[in-house]
This record gives sequence, C-alpha cells and structure tokens, in this order.
Amino acid sequence: MTMMSETILKAVNVSKIYGKSKALDKVSLEIKRGMIYGLIGENGAGKSTFMRTVMGLITVDEGNIELFGETGIKGLQKGRRRMGQSIETPALYPDLTARENLRVQAANGGVSDREIDDLLQLMNLGHTGKKKAKNFSLGMRQRLAIASTLITNPEFLILDEPTNGLDPSGIVEMREIIHRLVTERGITVLLSSHLLDELSQVATHYAILHDGQLIRELSKEELARETRQYIELETTEVQKAVAVLDELGIKDYEVISGSKIHIYESLDDVSSINRSLVLANLKVSRIGTTRQKLEDYFLQLTGGTSDA
Repeated sequence: MTMMSETILKAVNVSKIYGKSKALDKVSLEIKRGMIYGLIGENGAGKSTFMRTVMGLITVDEGNIELFGETGIKGLQKGRRRMGQSIETPALYPDLTARENLRVQAANGGVSDREIDDLLQLMNLGHTGKKKAKNFSLGMRQRLAIASTLITNPEFLILDEPTNGLDPSGIVEMREIIHRLVTERGITVLLSSHLLDELSQVATHYAILHDGQLIRELSKEELARETRQYIELETTEVQKAVAVLDELGIKDYEVISGSKIHIYESLDDVSSINRSLVLANLKVSRIGTTRQKLEDYFLQLTGGTSDA
C-alpha cells in the first residue's frame, strides 16, 4: 500500500513567457495536504496564469509541475482528475434550480441525490428550493459554481479570487465555506486575491507574487509575527533600557538597532513602561505602539508606496 503523498502540488522554476514579457518568472512553491494556500498579488502579477498552468489550461515554457507526486503529461492528467477549479467552471444553467444544476453536472459521475443534498447544505444553498439560478445573488452563483466542481469529490481545489465582487456578508460566508471544505472534507485549497488583508482571514500559507516572480512565501504565523503590533522605543541608552525591561519582567522584546527596541507584550502599559524608564534617568526620544497594516506590508514587499 503506497503512502498518500503529503505534497499535493510542487512547482519548480515555472516560467511562462508571452513575447518579451514573463507572466511567470521561475516560480517555485510547494503545497502540502490540508493547507489553505493563498496567492497574493496585484492584478497582472501572475496569479491566474500560475493557476492555469497547474490545471493544464496553459503550457509551461520552463520548469516543472508535480501533482500528487505525478509528473509528465500522463501523470499530470491523472493528478488533475483529483482536482476541482473555479476558473473554467461549467456554465450554470440560468433557468434551472441549484439542485437541477448539480444534477446536470452529476449526470456522468453517478452521484446520488443524497450527495447533492449534502453539497447544497455545505454551500449554504439548501434553502434555495425552486429558485432559478438566474435569480441568484452573485455570492449564491459563486457558491453554486464551487458546488459543481465538488461533484467529482476533488482532493485539491483551485479558486481564483473567490470573494471578488461579493458584499461583506458574502465574503464572510465564502471564508466559512472554504474552512469547512478543509475541515469537513479534507480538501486542500489554493486560492488567490489581490488583498492581503482579505486572504489573511482564511489562508494558512501565503505566496506573494509580483511581476511574475514569487517574492515571498510565508506561513500565517510568520505573517502575524512580521506585521504584529509592538511598542517602539527609541533611546540612546539601549543597554540601560534593556535592564529596566528585565526588571519589569518584560521578556518579549527585540533590540532592533543601537537606538531602537521593539516590545511585543504589555502593549497597554506604554505609560508605565515610560515612567519606569524616566525614573531610571533614561533619555526616551520616542515611545508608542505601532502596527504595520497588512496592505502596507504588501506594498513594502512589492515596492509600492503608501507613505503619502
């Protein structure tokens, strides 16, 4: 009995060239089972191009893609049969109900009515009854499109900008559904967005794409660490300041430079920390909490500016 491959998708130096421009430039990433992997990038960064190469809708000019441990044309075809995707989804029939739409998609797959009911419940479409798809909201249509890709019971699901155009409640609903797909069905998900803040609510791992290049890959924990709130302390007497922090029992801090310390705990105690420093005769040139916004972090990585 073969062990189930832990790595669902492995891309090594994948490039796609159109004329003189590289839509993808040596992109390498690895998605393991159970991840919700978020591709983040501005429009035109290469997110959709990458997803299309994984699905075989676009040929790769350089590099290699591996799915479920399979490579080569035959291996990838076999791997793709275990995938679902929302990019080239089958058209929805506007005059049919949600259930009828799924029945059409299921006709070849020998899927029972019970399974269709389960899918409708999972996608929060169980209540739609006789309502025709043409009268659905955008969020309902997007959920029905995902339901139709789930008919084949995929292990790996690719969703291109699944929250695009949705209102806030639709976005929350889509996030919950993605979580349920992972926790209840064991599906691994690759999704994209141009908003890091949006992705941070759902993804477990991130890859930041810019001009076709993958400039950063990080986990949810790393992102939280790099964008977390802290007290920034500026003083000319860093060593004395460290001694005061130790006396106060503050352990989670970092000396950034000869004049700067970041304190990651006691965020509500700025004034009492300041008082202790002043009482120790330290010159404090600045103390205050700061928090890097996710979008600012994204802009900083991609070379954009938001200092205005």
